[in-house]
Amino acid sequence: MADQLTPTHAVHSRLESSIGPLAALVGSPADDPRAVVLLVPGYTGSKEDFAPIIDPLVAEGFVTIAIDQPGQFESPGPDDETAYTPRALGLVIASVVAGFALDHPVLLLGHSFGGLVSREAVLAGADVSGLVLLCSGPAAFVSGNRFDALTAGAPVLREQGPQSLYDNGQRAAGADPDDPHPLARFYRRRFLESSRAGLLGMGGALLTEPDRTAELASALAGRGTPVAVVAGEADDAWPLPAQCAMAQTLGSELLLIPGGAHSPAVEAPQALLDVLLPLFSSWTH
Repeated sequence: MADQLTPTHAVHSRLESSIGPLAALVGSPADDPRAVVLLVPGYTGSKEDFAPIIDPLVAEGFVTIAIDQPGQFESPGPDDETAYTPRALGLVIASVVAGFALDHPVLLLGHSFGGLVSREAVLAGADVSGLVLLCSGPAAFVSGNRFDALTAGAPVLREQGPQSLYDNGQRAAGADPDDPHPLARFYRRRFLESSRAGLLGMGGALLTEPDRTAELASALAGRGTPVAVVAGEADDAWPLPAQCAMAQTLGSELLLIPGGAHSPAVEAPQALLDVLLPLFSSWTH
């Protein structure tokens, strides 16, 4: 199993977007690239969530770009919760896609909340040659651990701030918020350096986002754009039956990653690549 601190040859960079610069990890092949793969992380996530799969994708000829969305970790964002809805962020991702699509095909992968954002980017007209929704769902959470955590955490975050929410959550889980392990320190730093407005806005969207799967299906079909719905076999965010139904509406099927849960890029990177690479090759041949 890899983790978010997996070493990579990708370069820390800044990408221009409609809302300002975004922090990114950028990996480029030595020869002419087959396509650009743009990786969009989920709620409380960051570009590092994709570190284990960046170099292998580059080795197969893909420019591979993992970003922090606005307000996430090392990307600045506005102090306005409404700037962090999937629709608002989708416009930002569409602007990033536009910066590459004139020269290369762009394959867009959104993980979890990033899948909702990527959906909105496509609905906003992003010129992509393929879309992957990874461990993402059709709409807001309506039950489960994440629903409970978001519902209980929002007032704490609003009134006491990110540090109180994170540290108290760690203590409640029996963990030390001051754990010196590098990965534990990274998780805490990432959360504390993310925008409070962003955490509130994205978290709120995960409790209110409508189902726009049918609209996405129509948009993709109208452009002839392929789509894949992928999840870890033990994904515990959106129920797998809901992801399966979403895939069917999109004219696809749910592809399961052996050994993966909600973050297969970290939990089972090779198994994820075994699914992604044939898709990407077929979409860019």
